[in-house]
Amino acid sequence: MSVSGIINTHFIVAYMLKQHGTQEQKEYFLPRMAAGDVRGAFSMSEPALGSDVSAITSKAVKDGDEYVLTGQKMWLTNGGTSSLVAVLVRSDEGHPEGTAPHKSMTTFLVEKEPGFGEVRPGLTIPGKIDKMGYKGVDTTELIMDGLRIPADRVLGGVTGRGFYQMMDGVEVGRVNVAARGCGVAQRAFELGVRYAQERHTFGKPIAQHQAIQFKLAEMATKVEAAHAMMVNAARKKDSGERNDLEAGMAKYLASEYCKEVVEDAFRIHGGYGFSKEYEIERLYREAPMLLIGEGTAEIQKMIIGRRLLEEYRFQG
Repeated sequence: MSVSGIINTHFIVAYMLKQHGTQEQKEYFLPRMAAGDVRGAFSMSEPALGSDVSAITSKAVKDGDEYVLTGQKMWLTNGGTSSLVAVLVRSDEGHPEGTAPHKSMTTFLVEKEPGFGEVRPGLTIPGKIDKMGYKGVDTTELIMDGLRIPADRVLGGVTGRGFYQMMDGVEVGRVNVAARGCGVAQRAFELGVRYAQERHTFGKPIAQHQAIQFKLAEMATKVEAAHAMMVNAARKKDSGERNDLEAGMAKYLASEYCKEVVEDAFRIHGGYGFSKEYEIERLYREAPMLLIGEGTAEIQKMIIGRRLLEEYRFQG
């Protein structure tokens, strides 16, 4: 889970640079990101924000050839270890009053020193957030107080495009979260099916009880179904097509099925599932992150519903 999260976040930033960066930005960052000399993080969320990205309050104000960034961001994967953060803020410059919120956002490429505390003038990474699971990743806040960024570090060189750039990146992230759901569910199934053959009750392995066989059948089916949807969404994005519908469906199904498969494997383990000696205990703590990371199930259903109505518009 954690290794995949570290790579996913780095890859999203590289993908956004490849798709939307200026030629200078691509040449400057991408080779070093590929070599691992620069590690990426991206930052959309804020403490009071939740799923409503359009309510971002962090802002950038133009000052000569620079922008001054102010605000507080939340839930940065790689927040401490990264040396490049793609930060989404509100930039009303050039956008008249009443412009739709998502059309007045800009992504800034913020370079910083890895570590915690004040990592460059005006930029502070307070420390790691202590989490239930997903502990191999440093998840942090980011506080900007008069952070000065040169104009050539606006992703793509033009303000007002940040929301679209971030959403394009998050589509990649949703496929990754779906893949992680598949991986965690696959491992939980493997642990469950093995333990069911080792553990005996009433004179026989519990795998020979029909109640457990039914559980294993449902678990295996869910693992296969989620994997097929994830691969389909990945192939579509890979081919350069729009995949928000497929990515939303795959992320929604894989994360929900992951939670169910992990819980069933946990139940098969009985009391031992509650012990830190058994791997299933960790998976039980990892799975909930997938339900909320890269957009909750409710957000996915909104995206899916809207896209379906676009595709199947009734021509009355």
